[in-house]
Amino acid sequence: MIITKKHVSRRAVLRGMGVSLALPLLDCMVPALTAVGKTAAAPVRRLGVFYVPNGMSMPYWYPKGLGEGRLTALPPILRALDEVRDRVVMIGGLASEAAKLLPGGDHSKSSATFLTGVAFKREAVFAGVSMDQIAAATLGKETQLASLELCIEDPGLTGSCEGGPTCAYLNTISWRTPTTPLAMENDPRAVFERMFGASDSTDRAIRLARMHRDRSILDYVGGDASRLESSVGPQDRKKIAEYLDSVRDIERRIQIAERRNSADLPVIDQPIGIPTNYAQHATLMMDLLLLAYQTDLTRISTFMMGKEVSNRAYPEIGIADSHHPLSHHQDDPAKLEQLSRLNQYHVEQFAHLIKRLAATPEGDGSMLDSSLFLYGTAISDSNTHFHDDLPIALVAGKGTHVESGRYVRYPKQPLTNLHLAVLEHLGTPVDALGDSTGKLEALRGL
Repeated sequence: MIITKKHVSRRAVLRGMGVSLALPLLDCMVPALTAVGKTAAAPVRRLGVFYVPNGMSMPYWYPKGLGEGRLTALPPILRALDEVRDRVVMIGGLASEAAKLLPGGDHSKSSATFLTGVAFKREAVFAGVSMDQIAAATLGKETQLASLELCIEDPGLTGSCEGGPTCAYLNTISWRTPTTPLAMENDPRAVFERMFGASDSTDRAIRLARMHRDRSILDYVGGDASRLESSVGPQDRKKIAEYLDSVRDIERRIQIAERRNSADLPVIDQPIGIPTNYAQHATLMMDLLLLAYQTDLTRISTFMMGKEVSNRAYPEIGIADSHHPLSHHQDDPAKLEQLSRLNQYHVEQFAHLIKRLAATPEGDGSMLDSSLFLYGTAISDSNTHFHDDLPIALVAGKGTHVESGRYVRYPKQPLTNLHLAVLEHLGTPVDALGDSTGKLEALRGL
C-alpha cells in the first residue's frame, strides 16, 4: 500500500443522473486516520456461508486416510480449491441434533436447522435466528446492506413442501427472526439493482424500460469517475479502472442473459436475466458477491448452491439424472461417482469466488485475507438422510488467524458449536445458539 496525505472517504461513491456507485477500498481511503492522530480502523471481517443440497457423496468427501492432520491433498470433491489448500480446514464429527428431533421432512429440516440449530414448528412458520443474521445485526451497521442472501434455483417461500411444512424451510437458510425467513435472490439483475440502485423504482415496467435502454450504470457516473481518476495516484487509478471494468462486464453478461431469455423462452413467468447454464449463472452471482464485498456494501452473505429436493440435472458435465433421485444412490458405486462429480461441480463455482478474492488486492494483502467462508450441508450420507458427521469445510484468509490447511475431527458435537466459535471470531459472540452445547475450541486453534 502506498501511503499518501490525500484522503477520500471510505464511503465515497460515484454519482450521476440519480445513480450512485460505491467505490472499492483505495489507498487514499486509509492513511488520513493516522494523519490526524486517530487509531487505525479495525480490520474488515467478512463471513460467507455456502450451502449445498441433497447431502454429499461422502466417500469422495473424506480426506485420504480419514486421519487428522495436515491436508497434503484435498479429496476429490474439494479439488477445485487446491490453489488455496493452505487456507482450507475440513471439520469432521459435527451433527445437526435439531434435525434429528424432527419427524419426517428430512430435507426441510436440513436447510432450516443449518444455521439456526432449532427444531422448527411444522404447523407454523417458526424456526430460529440464524448465525449469519446474528453477525449481520452488528456488522451490518457498518455497511449499506446488512447481508446478502443469494441462490441459484427459484426461491419460493410460500405454500407447503415435503408433506406439510412451509416451503420456507426448504428454500432459505437465513432467518432474521424466528418468524422472518429471508428470501434468497437468484436474479442477477435484481441483485445488481439492489447493490447499485440502477433504477429509480422497483416497479416492473419501469425496471424493464431501464433494462431495454441497454445503458450502463457507468454511463451515468462517467464524469464523476473521470474527475476522481485524475485526482488520485497511479495505483488507485489502476484499481478504479479494474473495478469499473468488472462492473461493465457484469452488466454486459446480464444483458446477454436477458436477450437470450427473451428470444428463446417467451414465457410471461420466465424471470428476466437468469442464465440457463448453471455455471454461467453461478459465476455471475459470485462476481456480484465479489463486488458487494469489494465496495463494502455488505460483509455477510449466504448462498444456496441449490435448494433441497432439487431435481436439476447437469447434462453439461455428463449427468443426465436429476440431483435428488441420484442422491439416493443405494451405495451403487456408479451413482456415488456421478454424485461426487455433481458435488465437485458445485465446489468449482465456489472456488471461482475464492480465487478472485485471493487475486484482488486489499491493503497489504488480498481480499481473501479478511474473509471466512463456511461450506457444507446438514445431510451427510444422502441415501439415508444422515445428519451426523456432516461435510463441513472452512476457507479462512490469513488475516482471520485460523490455523488452516488441515483436517480436524471432534467427538460428535452440534454444528452450532462451530457457529458459536465463528461468531466469537467475528466479534459478535453469543452464549448459545439453538442446539449448541458449548463453543468449539477457538477458531485460532482449529
